[in-house]
Amino acid sequence: MAHDRHSVEQRVITAEAALAALQGAVAHANALGIRVNVAVADPSGVLAGFLRMPGAFVHSVEIAIDKARTAAGFGFPTSRWGAVVGDDELLRLGLAQRPGLVMFGGGLPIVEAGQRIGGIGVSGGSAEQDEACAAAGLRALGLG
Repeated sequence: MAHDRHSVEQRVITAEAALAALQGAVAHANALGIRVNVAVADPSGVLAGFLRMPGAFVHSVEIAIDKARTAAGFGFPTSRWGAVVGDDELLRLGLAQRPGLVMFGGGLPIVEAGQRIGGIGVSGGSAEQDEACAAAGLRALGLG
C-alpha cells in the first residue's frame, strides 16, 4: 500500500510492564536499604511510569526521569557516557549543558526482542546502586 511508505511501526513498553519494572527496582532498593525515585519512559522519552519511595530525595525526581529519557533515547546505559565521550572535552562540555541529558549511572535502556521499548532511570543512591536497581527492574520483566 502506498501509505506504508511514510510510516514505521514502533514498539513501546506497556503500562503493565512499566509498573512491573518500577516495582522490581523498588524491591531492590528496599533490599539495599535505600530510598529512590524510579522512572520508566517510552522509546521517545515520554514518561510511562514513576514511583517515589517515601524519604527519597526530592531533587532526585527529575534526575530519575532524565536518566530514563536519556537511556531510552540513546539506547545505552547512562553510565557509558564517559567511554562514549572519551577525551573529547568539547563534546563532554557540550553534552553536559544539554537539559535533561544525564551522563552518570542509573539509567538503562529497555530492550525486548532487539527493539528498544523504553528506558528506566533510578536516582537516590550512588550511581552504582541506582544502576543495580534499574537492572532489577529489567529482571522483573525477564529482560535483564
